[in-house]
Amino acid sequence: MPRGELFDPLFGAAELGAALSDRAWITALIQVECALARAQAATGVLDERYADAIDAAGPELAARLDPEQLGHAAVSGGNPVIPLVGELRRACAAADVPPAAVHKGATSQDILDNALALLAQRAGTLVVDELRAAAGSAARLARVHRDTPMAARTLGQQALPTTFGALAAGWCVALDRAAGSVTAALADFPVQFGGAAGTLAALYPHGPAVADALAAELGLAPQRVPWHTDRTPVAELATALGVAAGAVSKIATDIVALSATEIGEVGENSPGGSSAMPHKRNSVAAITARAAARRVPGLVATALGAMDHEMQRAAGAWHAEWETVTELLRLGGGAAHRLAQSLAGLRVDPAAMSRNLAVTGGLLLAERVTAALSEHTERAREIVTAAATADPPALDSDPEIIEYLGADRVRELLDPAGYLGHAADFVTRVLTERGDEAGDAATHEAAGPR
Repeated sequence: MPRGELFDPLFGAAELGAALSDRAWITALIQVECALARAQAATGVLDERYADAIDAAGPELAARLDPEQLGHAAVSGGNPVIPLVGELRRACAAADVPPAAVHKGATSQDILDNALALLAQRAGTLVVDELRAAAGSAARLARVHRDTPMAARTLGQQALPTTFGALAAGWCVALDRAAGSVTAALADFPVQFGGAAGTLAALYPHGPAVADALAAELGLAPQRVPWHTDRTPVAELATALGVAAGAVSKIATDIVALSATEIGEVGENSPGGSSAMPHKRNSVAAITARAAARRVPGLVATALGAMDHEMQRAAGAWHAEWETVTELLRLGGGAAHRLAQSLAGLRVDPAAMSRNLAVTGGLLLAERVTAALSEHTERAREIVTAAATADPPALDSDPEIIEYLGADRVRELLDPAGYLGHAADFVTRVLTERGDEAGDAATHEAAGPR
């Protein structure tokens, strides 16, 4: 798959584009062939001289093979391994390596599945790194703004007071969990080696030993049995990437919403402008993170829908995975990268949060006033509802409320900072579990007065 020079940087996949390019695919395919030769030499199945010759010819071939030509040559056989093996055999012929020594005992799916695993490991590491970086930035925001009051919003409306720290702590938990899921899926991705029909008959009685040696050569988990038509490893990776994209998209959506002109509670450090409107300060990193993440669920559905591989080799379902998983890694990693950029430079405006808390005249503290008033009268909910729905709302001046509670007590009840529940406790729990509590005093001081 060619790199998208125009759009990859915009959607965060510049580095991933190189790691998942057609050239990277060809390199991975040849690396698997070379590793297979080394594994067979180590288990006594292949002459070491042949393995050395294959190992020497492979990198040069990977550098010079033209992806377009290989793609056209793959049409007749249905996959690029068939013409690639022909090229590798010709490249090794000068060293007197017999054709049968190259790709010995393997089938095309063995090579392709392992190449996909290598690409997934390399690109997946980048995805996890971006998720961890974003989580680290979210943890920093949670630490600094542990006690910064803001309006919690449910169903599009102000609900109760919370803190920006609590919101950021939730972001952090989601990103850490997503990173852990991708890491686990990569760690469990097994080597694939089954031969023509999953029995390794051509290498009997050495097949399992070669498979284990190949796993060690490639740095993949060993297989229990060949899994040509059991696609749970691919589906687990696809699902983990889908969950990660969902976590990224939720946070990016929050940032875009909170950066709206009418709210203005956060903003990116390097906002984007508009080609027509000079005043615009768009949260472009969060916006493009959302855009990349939105394309992921359809690809996850494709990967899951392609699990119905018939018998010992699928006709079409397997082929549908190659570009699907490649694009999943590209988009999932790109979304995480753009979110990490957004969070790393996110500016938080406590003053705007305070202003927004005040726009309802204390309505988001109605629950608290009702609870206090219920200690004095059974009509508490009726009284507070009437005051809250008056035009204008009169929670802070309603005569009945003041009669029961007194003006000073009402003012105290309507202070958002006094009704934050366990928001700060949840931040502390998240930071403690991450081992991020060090430096809290300094970050509190840096945050300044609330």
